[in-house]
Amino acid sequence: MKFIKDTLLKDARHFQIATLSALLVLLLIWSDFAPKLHVVALVLSATLFTQLIFFKIFKIPSIDYRSPLITSLSLCLLFKTNLIWLYPLAGAAAIATKFFVRFDGKHLFNPANAAIVLGLLFMPNNVWVSPGQWGSAVWFIFALLCLAVVVLNRSGRADIALFFLGSWFALLFARAFWLGDPLDIPLHNAQSGALLIFAFFMISDPMTTPDHRIGRFIFALVVAVAAYVMQYVFQIREAIFYALFLVCLMTPIIDYFLKDSRYRWSSQGRKT
Repeated sequence: MKFIKDTLLKDARHFQIATLSALLVLLLIWSDFAPKLHVVALVLSATLFTQLIFFKIFKIPSIDYRSPLITSLSLCLLFKTNLIWLYPLAGAAAIATKFFVRFDGKHLFNPANAAIVLGLLFMPNNVWVSPGQWGSAVWFIFALLCLAVVVLNRSGRADIALFFLGSWFALLFARAFWLGDPLDIPLHNAQSGALLIFAFFMISDPMTTPDHRIGRFIFALVVAVAAYVMQYVFQIREAIFYALFLVCLMTPIIDYFLKDSRYRWSSQGRKT
C-alpha cells in the first residue's frame, strides 16, 4: 500500500499509461480500428530505444520510460501510414523533439503531436490520423477512463483539457445554432476517440503548456479557435493537431508574462 500511495498515485503518468493501455487492449479485442500487433511493437520499441539513446548521449543518470510510453501508446492509437518504416521513424522523431526543440529548459512540442504533424507535413500522401470512431460502447468506456484521469490527476493540468473541450464545444454548438443545424451534428463530433486522446493526453501535457493557470486558459482557447478556423474555414481535417503544434510556440511568451512555478513530474522527476 505504501508503494501504491508514494509511487503510483503521485505521478499522473501512471494513470495515463493505464488508460491508454486499457483502450489499446479494448480496440485489439473489439474494434477494426485497432493497430496491428507488429505496428505496436515497432512504435513501442523505437520510442523507448530512442529515449534510452538520448539519455545516454546527454548523460542523464536515471532513465525514465513513462513519458515515452505515453507517447508511443498515443501514436499507436492515432498515427496511421501505409509505409511500415514510418511507424518506428515517427516514434524516434517524437522523442527527438523533446531533446532538440527546447526553450528555457522545456521542450516546446508534445512529442506525439509533433510526430503526427511532421508526418502529415512531409508525407501527406502516406500519413493520416485515425478518426477514432470506435463505436459508442468503446468510446463511452474510454470517456469514463479519461474522466477518472481528471479526478485522480496529480499533474495539475486537468484544467487545460476541460478549458479546451469547453471552448471547442462552445464553438461547435454556436456554429450549429448559427447555421440552423440539428444538435446531433456537434454531438456526433463529440464522440471522437481522437478528440479524447488529444484533450487528455496531448494538450494537457504539463511540460509543453504554460505554467500559469490563466496562461493555460488562454492557450486552450487559442488552440480551440485556431482549430475551428482551420477545420471549418480552410477544411483541414487534422486541424486540432496542427493548431496545438503552432500554439505551442506561444508557450514561452505566455510564461514570460504570466509567471508561475515550473512543473516537475515528481519531486525526483526530470524535465524530459
